[in-house]
Amino acid sequence: MGKIVITANVSLDGVVQDPDGEEGFRLGGWFGRYGGKDLEEWTRAETEEALRAEALLLGRRSDEWFATRWRSRGGEWADKLNSMPKYVVSSTLDDSGWSNSTVLTGDPVSQVSKLKQEIGGEIIVYASYRLVHTLIEHDLVDELRLVIFPVVLGAGERLFGETSDAKPLRLVGTRTLGDGLVLLTYQPV
Repeated sequence: MGKIVITANVSLDGVVQDPDGEEGFRLGGWFGRYGGKDLEEWTRAETEEALRAEALLLGRRSDEWFATRWRSRGGEWADKLNSMPKYVVSSTLDDSGWSNSTVLTGDPVSQVSKLKQEIGGEIIVYASYRLVHTLIEHDLVDELRLVIFPVVLGAGERLFGETSDAKPLRLVGTRTLGDGLVLLTYQPV
C-alpha cells in the first residue's frame, strides 16, 4: 500500500503561496530570500526524499509549474523526477506535458484512494495546496514533511485550510537544514 507524503516549504505562519516570487504575490520570493545558504542542505534533503519515492502526485497547476522547470534539468534529483510516474489530479486537463504522467479525473478522493492501493512506497505531493486540503480533509495523508522558513508573512495562501474536524498529528522527526531551516515530520494520530 502506498503512503501519501505531503512535502512543503512553508513560512513560519504556514504560508505556501508564491515561494519563488513569480506569481506576483506582494510577499512572494520568500524561498530564496529567507533560505539563503541553507538551501544547499535543503537540496540534499529534497534529493534524498525524491530518490526514495515511487511516484509524484500533483494538482494541475503544480504539474504545469514543475514540468516547465524540471523537464530540461539534469542531475540526480531532476533525472528521478523526470523519470518517475506522476499522477495529476485535474478536472480540466486531458494530458500532462511532463513525461510518464497520468491524469486522474473524476472524484479526487476515490482516485487517490485507488492510487494508494496500487502503488507501494511513498507518493510525494509537492505544492498542490488545494489538493492537499482535500487529502487532509479525507484522511488520505500518511505523513507531512514541512520545511519551515524563518519568516512570518502575515498573508497568503496557507498549507492548511478549513477542516470539518480537528486533525491531530504526532511529531516523528526533526532535522535542522543549515542554520535557519527546520524539517519537521508529522504523522496523523
